[in-house]
Amino acid sequence: MAGHIKHSNDKVRNRLRRKTSIRLRITGTAERPRLTVFRSAKYVYAQAIDDVTGHVVAAASELDDGIKAGLAGKPKKERARAIGKAVGDKLVALKVESVVFDRNGFIYHGRVKEVADGARDAGLKF
Repeated sequence: MAGHIKHSNDKVRNRLRRKTSIRLRITGTAERPRLTVFRSAKYVYAQAIDDVTGHVVAAASELDDGIKAGLAGKPKKERARAIGKAVGDKLVALKVESVVFDRNGFIYHGRVKEVADGARDAGLKF
């Protein structure tokens, strides 16, 4: 009977399997970095990565000092959109117009979708 219950470890394992499958197909460059999203139960993190050099071009999270104050008390989806806009603004300032979106194995729904929409609001194309 216990074998029929899915545990959180199975969820994590399945997400990592999906993540690996996605990463085999997409890669980021300096001109078009990979915008990846990580969603924990409490926070959202986004970073743009140049996979050729292995460097993070831009990053934003709810824990950044400049962002944290403006997001206090707002719903998670609004905070996620603000994170997407923040990382998008940083990339636009670096003259990056286009990115490859990496949902990191998460379903493109809810907060992950809001990060993508926020980055599009900032002027990124993907």
